[in-house]
Amino acid sequence: MFSVKEIQNFQIEVKKSHFLAFIAPISDFKTLHVKLKEEHPKANHIVWALRHLNEYNQIVENCSDDGEPKGTSGPPILNVMRGSELVDCAILVVRYFGGIKLGTGGLVRAYGRSAKELIENSILSEYVHKEYINFYTPFSLLSRFEHYFSSQNLEVAKRDFDANGATWSVLLSEEERKSFESFSSLLGIDIL
Repeated sequence: MFSVKEIQNFQIEVKKSHFLAFIAPISDFKTLHVKLKEEHPKANHIVWALRHLNEYNQIVENCSDDGEPKGTSGPPILNVMRGSELVDCAILVVRYFGGIKLGTGGLVRAYGRSAKELIENSILSEYVHKEYINFYTPFSLLSRFEHYFSSQNLEVAKRDFDANGATWSVLLSEEERKSFESFSSLLGIDIL
């Protein structure tokens, strides 16, 4: 399976209609959707499809035709995503009508093509499953953990402080987790 680490885009033209296609990590989907609506108020449609893994490691899929005839835009994009084995990402396509009707078959081909060419022109990465881990550190060890996460290029999802220290929530792959468990056990810190 594959995914993306950042927002990327590609554009095609079909019978004077412009299709601006964007691929984004699932975490950026809602923000990008709102941004595209704001940046393209005159666009006729902003169609999307997404695939992500839920907490049970099952693939969840969804799509929207955004006013295009039912099944002519979101599902073709979703099918291309399936064929490309993409997960934890979304594809959004902004369409500007060019004055020539494409018909249902033409729409299916155009949206499918925009997704396919976007993927072909994007930088994909091998999907690595990650899970949240939680742990608590006293203030005396705070800087050591901050340094560890910084030196390993790991992102802290959440950190809550109390009078004696901090509760951390970090998203780690299996390999990152093993390395972190070795580090934290040396300091006497257990994962919650």
